[in-house]
Amino acid sequence: MAARVTAAEVKEILENSSLSDANVETFITGANVFITEALGDKNLSESLLKEIERYYTAHLIALTVERMASKEGAGGASITYNGTYDKGLKSSPYGQIVLTMDTTGTLAKMEGMKSAKTIAVKS
Repeated sequence: MAARVTAAEVKEILENSSLSDANVETFITGANVFITEALGDKNLSESLLKEIERYYTAHLIALTVERMASKEGAGGASITYNGTYDKGLKSSPYGQIVLTMDTTGTLAKMEGMKSAKTIAVKS
């Protein structure tokens, strides 16, 4: 399947990305294959799959070539970023957004996370 997103669309959400479009497209290819295989038959709209693919691509980039610092320092100055990060998709803000967007809970289940279900009951 053709990629749902472009390098420019992924770069819109990345902070300070210096990657070339060709570099980003490499990650898009992997993200597209994974999202298509994992969620392609889950009755999600193409627009939602596109956004999930975009944020999953950013997640892959954040974990590899543009790692996000949790703490930086030089001399006496230091900075620590807010946020709680774990492993898997929870290890970047982009991955956390992917988990939120996947309304089927499929990706959370793949990571061994428990999924929640909301049911409305008429009184």
